[in-house]
Amino acid sequence: MPYVLAGVAIILLLVFIKSVKVVPQAHVFVIERLGSFKSEWQTGIHFLVPFFDRVAGRVSLKEKVVDFKPQPVITKDNVTMQIDTVVFYQITDAKQYVYGVERPLAAIENLSATTLRNIIGEMELDATLTSRDVINTKITSILDQATDRWGIKVNRVELKNILPPREIQDAMEKQMKAERERREKILQAEGEKKSQILVAEGEKESAILRAEAEKEATILRADAVREKEIREAEGKAQAIALVQKAKADALVLLNQAAPSDNVLKYKAIETFPTIADGKATKIIIPSEIQGIAGLAEGVKSTIGNDIKQ
Repeated sequence: MPYVLAGVAIILLLVFIKSVKVVPQAHVFVIERLGSFKSEWQTGIHFLVPFFDRVAGRVSLKEKVVDFKPQPVITKDNVTMQIDTVVFYQITDAKQYVYGVERPLAAIENLSATTLRNIIGEMELDATLTSRDVINTKITSILDQATDRWGIKVNRVELKNILPPREIQDAMEKQMKAERERREKILQAEGEKKSQILVAEGEKESAILRAEAEKEATILRADAVREKEIREAEGKAQAIALVQKAKADALVLLNQAAPSDNVLKYKAIETFPTIADGKATKIIIPSEIQGIAGLAEGVKSTIGNDIKQ
């Protein structure tokens, strides 16, 4: 009997332990009682009624990412491409997720492939390759509306790869190569143009500097010539002034000495060379000195008197 009681106690303890459930963060447990939905358990500790209640579903509320395999689609211009998609979704209603659809991921994948074929079928190849954002927005909106009754919210859908046929890929690569070469030539031409502009600007600046230097040199040379001429003129003027002063001083001294007529006649003779060097064509000789012999005699007499004195 003690062993039976011990066994029953152990069984009851195990049942109790299994009845205690802890719901983790960001999870919801869907509970059924006798096969019917009873409640949703949020984060925390809960107790199941043994043999009556059971956990019908453990649902994570975290955002999930699923990568679907490539799907063949045909564009409006009859080009077959392989497109694989990535779907970001989140469960918002645990009850609808558990009871709304069988195999939710398979349902999302099939719905995604069907929606993608419908959207791509209305677009041509070029538009498909350049309109990823438009396609992503359309397929996200359609999937979100369709999965709402399943308790699933589709946050976004991304086209992971778009693979056109091999021959189209080759043509696209050639086109891209030609475009790169064209851009390279444009850049080279722009670089050469800028280089030529810089060289021309450098030559222009050099010519301006040379012209300014030549101008400065010319001005300096002109200033030097002008300074030289000014100094020469000043020198000549000073010399003339000195000569005139000397003559004036001589006249003053001569006047102070009360010269005789013979001396004056002698001074007149001294001025003849100066008068003769002039440009005048007529020379007026005073009557007093018209006789050369008399003049010479007067000079001789004057010199003799000067010696006696």
